[in-house]
Amino acid sequence: MHSDNSVTVLAGGVGGAKLAEGFARLGDDLTVIVNTADDARIYGLAISPDLDTVMYTLAGIANPRTGWGIDGDTLAVLDQMRRLGQDTWFTLGDADLATHVLRTDRLRRGMPLSTVTAQLAGALGVRAALVPMTDDPVATVVDTPAGRFSFQEYFVARRHADTVTALTFDGVAEASPAPGVLEALREAAVVAIAPSNPFVSVGPILSVPGVRAALASSSAWRVAVSPVIGGAALKGPAAQMLADLGHEVSALGVARLYADVIDAMCIDEQDAGLAPAIADLGLDVVVTNTVMGDGADRERLARELLAERAR
Repeated sequence: MHSDNSVTVLAGGVGGAKLAEGFARLGDDLTVIVNTADDARIYGLAISPDLDTVMYTLAGIANPRTGWGIDGDTLAVLDQMRRLGQDTWFTLGDADLATHVLRTDRLRRGMPLSTVTAQLAGALGVRAALVPMTDDPVATVVDTPAGRFSFQEYFVARRHADTVTALTFDGVAEASPAPGVLEALREAAVVAIAPSNPFVSVGPILSVPGVRAALASSSAWRVAVSPVIGGAALKGPAAQMLADLGHEVSALGVARLYADVIDAMCIDEQDAGLAPAIADLGLDVVVTNTVMGDGADRERLARELLAERAR
């Protein structure tokens, strides 16, 4: 059973990892539900980019320059693969490879992804509960004028330069929430949707059958942090996807996507002028500095969100 201070974060990628770290600095009763629709088989290995970004960040070993990968990692294996004729379009460091080798081996032996994730995170000293959205295979497919691409092809190989005309989460209709997901949404005191891409990071989590309904009916205080500041995304293609898919490229556009499952929207000071329009959606509005540079910034934002909940 969770405590009165329990926090559940819905996360994907670097923005999700940063907010999760902020809450982790404030207490131990933290569950992070992570997008797995970006997962892929690359070089024969099971890669879970969002899970690993959150795990490495909470373990204090993430590369501070990129936000993903392991700080100080080397590329000897990739360099040798290149010599052997492999197109190494997807970068995996040597230490990072250990995670993928072990995950692949354990999945092949029949362990569910949630169990493997808990083992790996525990070995790295992560105290939060790190939970994939599902143990079942779900894959984001991106439709563009140039064709259909897997998410990693679109995002990494093609540098998310294509116009997105549609998104499909293959397998999501048949997927079930991983153990602990629904409980973490129902029993938390606070549920925070991280400033992750609403379409390809948070969207898949909310598309797993039962998840959106559990969030909508939760008695938690539910808040979303906008990944869009001043009409632009700090990182990645969130702003471009909003435009491509016909939404307003602003914190208000993001708030409309979540309005049915949250109580409050947290926006940056630059967007304070949008507060009345967001309030008209029936939401409370938290206006603060949402840029999370270092650990102190992340903790400050988490602390401010908890303070708003207490008001």
